[in-house]
Amino acid sequence: MNFHALLTDINAIVWGPITLCLLVGTGLYLTIRLKLLQIFQLPFALSLLFKPATGKGDLSSFAALCTALSATIGTGNIVGVATAIKIGGPGALFWMWLAAFFGMATKYAECMLAVKYRTTDAKGNIAGGPMYYIEQGLGLKWLAKIFAVFGVGVAFFGIGTFAQVNAISDAMTIAFNVPTWVTAIVLTTMVASVTLGGVKRIANVAQKLVPTMALGYVLACIWILFSFSEQIVPALELVVHSAFTPISAAGGFLGATVAQAIQIGIARGVFSNESGLGSAPIAAAAAKTKEPVEQGLVSMTGTFFDTILICTMTGLVLIITGVWNGDTAGAAMTSAAFSTGGSAIVGQYIVTIPLVCFAFTTILGWHYYGERCWYYLTHKRLGDQGIKVYQLTFLGLIAVGAFIQLDLIWMLADTVNGLMAIPNLIAIIGLRHVIMTETHHYFERKKKQFSQVKLAN
Repeated sequence: MNFHALLTDINAIVWGPITLCLLVGTGLYLTIRLKLLQIFQLPFALSLLFKPATGKGDLSSFAALCTALSATIGTGNIVGVATAIKIGGPGALFWMWLAAFFGMATKYAECMLAVKYRTTDAKGNIAGGPMYYIEQGLGLKWLAKIFAVFGVGVAFFGIGTFAQVNAISDAMTIAFNVPTWVTAIVLTTMVASVTLGGVKRIANVAQKLVPTMALGYVLACIWILFSFSEQIVPALELVVHSAFTPISAAGGFLGATVAQAIQIGIARGVFSNESGLGSAPIAAAAAKTKEPVEQGLVSMTGTFFDTILICTMTGLVLIITGVWNGDTAGAAMTSAAFSTGGSAIVGQYIVTIPLVCFAFTTILGWHYYGERCWYYLTHKRLGDQGIKVYQLTFLGLIAVGAFIQLDLIWMLADTVNGLMAIPNLIAIIGLRHVIMTETHHYFERKKKQFSQVKLAN
């Protein structure tokens, strides 16, 4: 058995019924217990984005969200959606929606816990994330270490390096005929110049790039949707229908079962928005806030922006232009969709520029996540030297990532993502009473404050 076949078998186990039920089931449970918080509290959560920073921390709530979004808005929104629809058919988009809807509740819970159980490291920097709420909340240090090991694995071999670097390299080669080795050198240099400056420099770059490129990409999608407006309703009907019905082969599309649509849709949804993965809590823990619930709500909006908004835009563009059943795949498939609504050159630019920026910021965000997991594992034995080892290893993987086979990259990324999610979801379930109590007390306080203000007026 070769390595690819072995990885395929492992991936099938990791993303089998148990993990899928754990992911969706945790989100469903939290959605019910939190009384559809992701719907009724979404307007309030969006308003908190503009609230001034208060309390201890390294970043404002908005900066923490942008840092988290920098790691989530990436190739998953462009290449990942295209891959999901290519393998699972349009129905995969429906299962991405489902994963995102329940995932908003999961994202709220994990980021709220991150702020509640955060601590301060030897240098005075905020240290938080699943490692800390697993250790302090559950008292299971061994499980915290397992999570941290998988977190480093995702940073090194999953979302953090190979998938992003390969996407950038392919996009630059297709659009601008830039040799792979040139992209590898330039990208490694750029990543080093930002990441070596720490989380504040990463956050500064994320705050500038993420909102700008996300808005630009969404506007480009709206332009295509407007041009094919008569196809939007049929496309939505096709998404819902094919989510529960096998899709036959057509054109370059090989056909898909409902099981394939569910598996690839949920897996790519998690790859895109990272709800339940345990990554966003690491950034959320650094937020300057006194209220764990408020940061949980702010972080929850990340899944809304990432999957409900941007992934949906990409998916509908792929479906209404008909490229989903063509011969192209990945970034080339998305580029072909935008080319349908204009010139090929415009289509290339619309896909290539956001893809490169999104993937670059994802690398930055995951460098930080992996570094925090590495620090948790090694700081007592290696201290600052351990961080240097991590940084050099990460940069080395960036340099070679462009030369690795694409299908192997996605298989490896999905596998380590699933492994990272499992201990985090176990922790969320184990701390469910803390989540409910903290949430209930916060909104009770808000209700009393509102009543007092009303009486005073």
